[in-house]
Amino acid sequence: MRRPTDVFRFATTRRGVLTMLGSVTTLAAVPALARAQSEPGEAAVLRDRDNPVFGNPEGDISIVEWFDFNCPYCRKIEPELRQVVQDDGKIRLVMRDWPILGPVSVTASRMALACKYQDKYDKAHDALIGVSSRLTEPRIYELLAGAGIDIDRAKKDLVAKSKAIDAMLARNNETAEGLGFRGTPSFIIGKFRVPGVLTMDQFEQVIADARKAKADKKANKG
Repeated sequence: MRRPTDVFRFATTRRGVLTMLGSVTTLAAVPALARAQSEPGEAAVLRDRDNPVFGNPEGDISIVEWFDFNCPYCRKIEPELRQVVQDDGKIRLVMRDWPILGPVSVTASRMALACKYQDKYDKAHDALIGVSSRLTEPRIYELLAGAGIDIDRAKKDLVAKSKAIDAMLARNNETAEGLGFRGTPSFIIGKFRVPGVLTMDQFEQVIADARKAKADKKANKG
């Protein structure tokens, strides 16, 4: 979670977004501080096979989001992000749980990830991110049950798969720190690093820029 003054505030025009993105690096040019924290490779960021994927799994552009279920900015941005992904149709949205706001956030992420083993991570995610008040442990179970989650099974899966789930959360934290992220939400869009909140229009602009950068790189190789 960020204080409002800490969030990137992008201008609403394309020119304004590009100006602000001048200070945003790509995965190939993470700043020295990030490199000192063990810079993650592109595959580690975009292709961690255990992190849940929404949108089009075969999309031409990936958006990777680091989020915390108790982050009000993550909740605020969720509907717009999902709408952009749906409207576009060619975006692979990778969800990287990054529970940095306390023990309840950790519980929420661990339970949501346990729901993956009954093929209901998406329902768990939507239930937990869709509330307006801070989560508590009883509220987590209430919301998951209301979303059709088998709570008893989720708890058993959490015990059985705790090593894999905790390893995933550790990787998510490592890559976030390696990229220099300091709060949620934070994004990789294509190869652009975008720490902060965007509007739908701004998401669309950065996605277009990421596609252009990808096309330019391909053309230069050709």
